[in-house]
Amino acid sequence: MPPAGALVSARRFLLPAMDNHAPKVSATRQLALRFISGKYQGGEFPLGEQQEIVVGRSSDLDMVLVEDMVSRRHARIACTEQSIVIEDLGSTNGTFVNGEKIKKTTLKEGDRVLIGTSILKVVSTDPGAPPARKRMDEPSLRSGQTRSMSGSIDEIPLPDLLQLFGTSKKSGVLVVRSDDDVGKIYLRKGIVTFATINDLTDVPPLKSVYRILTWAGGTFDLEAAEERVMTGEISATVQELLMEGLRQIDELNNIRHQLPDLSARLVIPQPLKPQLRDLSPVDLDVLQVVFNHGHLAMVLNKSPATDLETAQSVLKMINAGYLRAE
Repeated sequence: MPPAGALVSARRFLLPAMDNHAPKVSATRQLALRFISGKYQGGEFPLGEQQEIVVGRSSDLDMVLVEDMVSRRHARIACTEQSIVIEDLGSTNGTFVNGEKIKKTTLKEGDRVLIGTSILKVVSTDPGAPPARKRMDEPSLRSGQTRSMSGSIDEIPLPDLLQLFGTSKKSGVLVVRSDDDVGKIYLRKGIVTFATINDLTDVPPLKSVYRILTWAGGTFDLEAAEERVMTGEISATVQELLMEGLRQIDELNNIRHQLPDLSARLVIPQPLKPQLRDLSPVDLDVLQVVFNHGHLAMVLNKSPATDLETAQSVLKMINAGYLRAE
């Protein structure tokens, strides 16, 4: 069997991505802004009870967010029976909706708004339920809390979260915790510079990012940046990583039913009848990793190729007689 950590690290790259398209609702009085990240997490601010809501750091506003990254008058939300419109009021750090910096736009159910370190989600509420509103100037902080942002990736999927951080040029370490794994994605002014899963050093950072993107449950924290140079640092925009990562995830899901189990041992038959000259350079690299490490989980971790390229090569060589799974 491969080491447990290696198998766990490779496991989730086969999971399908989640569909998080939210339905629209027509009545603004049934909508609220729910804080799903930041120090006001869990708070809710109903929409439709007043025609205009001004958000900012000043104590005389409708929604008071006491933090340095929020301007005194940061944004305005105008509510009518037909629409909810949010407008940035020339804030220093900007207002973001679904990862895009906005001047003025219409909100709908499911939209996510980033103001300072708070992520707010437009949610529908039960009109008959008692109000769940909390005073935003009295955050319920956990004892000893020092993290600037935290939340659940059930509430905000990782691709959406990374897009928010990339567009708003956040710096820090995005720590994602699932039941089995701990992933870390390092950001410097919105650029991804490094990533690990379970602190495994043999999995390249790009491969780690793509695997973390498949996680559909768990929690996240944006922690302070670590002042140290990582061996093998990368420099990639969030948009580049999402486009390529989600493409690879889709293609891997199309062939996952053909792959052996991650714990399966890959064996090179003796004697080897097919000719090595018929293999590509990627195939030869993967064959070398199979010879050295054997189990599919370790092959995926140790291969210099991406998980998609490695999986495609393994299937090709199994079908051509270069490998067999035991």
